[in-house]
Amino acid sequence: MTVSDSLKNDLTRLLGPEHVLNAPAQSPYNSDASRRRGLHGRADAVVLPGSAQEVAAVVRWCYAHDVAIVARGGGTGLTGGAVPTDGGVVLSLERVRAVRELEPGLWRMFVEAGVSTRDVQRLARENGLFFAPDPGASEQSQIGGNVATNAGGPHALKYGVTGAWVTGLEAVLAPGELVQVGGWARKDVAGYDIKSLLIGSEGTLGVITAVRLRLLPAREAQVALVVFVGTRAEGCAAMLSVPAAGMEVAAMDFADGETLAHLAGGYPGEVPDGAGFALLLEVDGTREQVEQQTDELRELLGGGALAIEQPQDAAALWRWRDGFNGVLSGVRGAKVSEDVSFPVERLQEGLERFEEIAARHGLSSCAFGHGGDGNVHATVLVDPADDAQLDRAQAVGAELFSLVGELGGSIAAEHGVGWLKRGLLTSQWDARAVQLHEQIKLAFDPKGLLNPGKKLARPPAAAS
Repeated sequence: MTVSDSLKNDLTRLLGPEHVLNAPAQSPYNSDASRRRGLHGRADAVVLPGSAQEVAAVVRWCYAHDVAIVARGGGTGLTGGAVPTDGGVVLSLERVRAVRELEPGLWRMFVEAGVSTRDVQRLARENGLFFAPDPGASEQSQIGGNVATNAGGPHALKYGVTGAWVTGLEAVLAPGELVQVGGWARKDVAGYDIKSLLIGSEGTLGVITAVRLRLLPAREAQVALVVFVGTRAEGCAAMLSVPAAGMEVAAMDFADGETLAHLAGGYPGEVPDGAGFALLLEVDGTREQVEQQTDELRELLGGGALAIEQPQDAAALWRWRDGFNGVLSGVRGAKVSEDVSFPVERLQEGLERFEEIAARHGLSSCAFGHGGDGNVHATVLVDPADDAQLDRAQAVGAELFSLVGELGGSIAAEHGVGWLKRGLLTSQWDARAVQLHEQIKLAFDPKGLLNPGKKLARPPAAAS
């Protein structure tokens, strides 16, 4: 009997034969959304536990037998965090999806990791509440994966990334123990913040099985505005002017001129001639607050704008925004997009220099993202059949990461590090901080079996 046969037989005894799957080369469990970048793995088996206790049993068996464990949510990650690059067992949380508690009067819910982002938002909405994080792919993405990557989205500007909404976690830690960290207490400084270490750890420190979420009362009103200006410089100055005027908007996304040129046909309105940059803003609150904020924004930004539109169907505007990736991928057959952030006051410089880097490598570029917090999806358009273009795109990314470090930004704003950005943390952290990052990993996972090779602070050779 081979190791693989033994693995499958033992896991079948734990979970039942219908919940232990083979993983042929084309299995969707061998990749996540980073497959667009050509990243595929090969799992020895895929398991679908139905409870936190079964997750613990799988981790316990794998840890005892030195088998790698790759936790998987909805498979929507863009950096290869859920790809079994070293084989082992893909542990999918898709069946771990109970709503354990929902307490509208206390503004909170306790849900298992496999509950979709859309269902978390729906449950909140149906009970007069609001869950702000909106990282995209809400029907496929799962709350456990969003917590594990500390996912963001447009409304992170005002309401914070996913981790800001987490008050407690249930997780399976090595060698297979189910633990609770955090909880419902509104004040708790009793120990080290283990909860926050697990948030954003991308399955490298443990497997999140359930999440305690705080909620807010539903917003009474919200209004979207689209501000078109002529140049990148005007757009970046406009974004800085909003907080400088003491205004807090719920979202402030942007699209540069190249992005607008490719997306204008689907815009639910009219893009004015000469538009070289667009801001997508949302204000929310009471009706009176929203009306006042809208008037103030029009007054603040109107002087330098080519046009300011207030879409009647704000949902259509955000659907258009959500479609950027798909449309841009179709321009030349593929795109390579890096998720980075710059300090907001250096956003213009970052965008200009990224465009120069791409042009020097002979590639067409565009940029869009969450400008209010400096988060840029820096994109080059490529022919996926042209290996030379793909190589040049990789070179653009390497120079972009160096630029990010120079300007004081981050190589990963909201999509995580995963496999594709492993080893890059040394460009923005001091040596001692990098060492502590590695020591934390060792403390949680002494055998290195939890999502091996992901979220590495240094390149593998340097870390060995």
